[in-house]
Amino acid sequence: MTTRPAVLTLSRWWHGLIAAVIAVSLVIQIVLVFQGGADANSGDTGAAAGVGVRLWRLFSYFTIQSNLILLAAALVLAARPAFDGRVWRVVRLDALLGILITGLVYAIVLAPDIHVTGWALAATIGFHYISPWAAVAAWLVLGPRPGTGGWGTVAAAFLWPVAWLVYIFVQGAFTHWYPYPFMDVTEIGFGTALRNALLVVVVALVFAALVKLLDRRLPALLRREAADPPAETRLGSGTGHPAREGRSS
Repeated sequence: MTTRPAVLTLSRWWHGLIAAVIAVSLVIQIVLVFQGGADANSGDTGAAAGVGVRLWRLFSYFTIQSNLILLAAALVLAARPAFDGRVWRVVRLDALLGILITGLVYAIVLAPDIHVTGWALAATIGFHYISPWAAVAAWLVLGPRPGTGGWGTVAAAFLWPVAWLVYIFVQGAFTHWYPYPFMDVTEIGFGTALRNALLVVVVALVFAALVKLLDRRLPALLRREAADPPAETRLGSGTGHPAREGRSS
């Protein structure tokens, strides 16, 4: 069945709005860094640190990295709603899982202890509430599906979060700075911090398995004909199944 143009338009606008929310939130937070304002990720000003250190810390947050990956994915989907490719599927899964973990961890673990106002609150809402749940809603309703690929895609999607964990613990051993209280080795010890981090990884693995198993079964407004992209289809290759943007279930 030919997909109605309205569905493609909805997908483009929805992902475009997600990208806009993230971009605006990021600009707000960067301005606050230069002004010494509160951090949307922790509520701290970090006033004792220089601008360079505050910027480095900002982009070390999992929240910011997951939002940046989602920003890239949303921009691609805003331009090409049915774009596909092996590398792209890893990026797309990283965007979905990363932002889902960001939203859940913030709402359940971090939000009760973070109190921000003004522009920092606006950035917090964008990063931790709007982008996560708008992205999950887009995947559930719009798809496109199937889009997860095999278990190899799932495994590849965990390279980034595992590398991030290693980076955080290694740099923390030298700087004694950790982005989140539940990972703060100086306060709770390495064993407890590692256990907390691995617990989040386990939760992410469960969600990844659910996404993989539900990907072919859930309905979606945008569906692809084939489960596996051709070998020549790569992110940035200029081929993204354009013919399939006019297909649906």
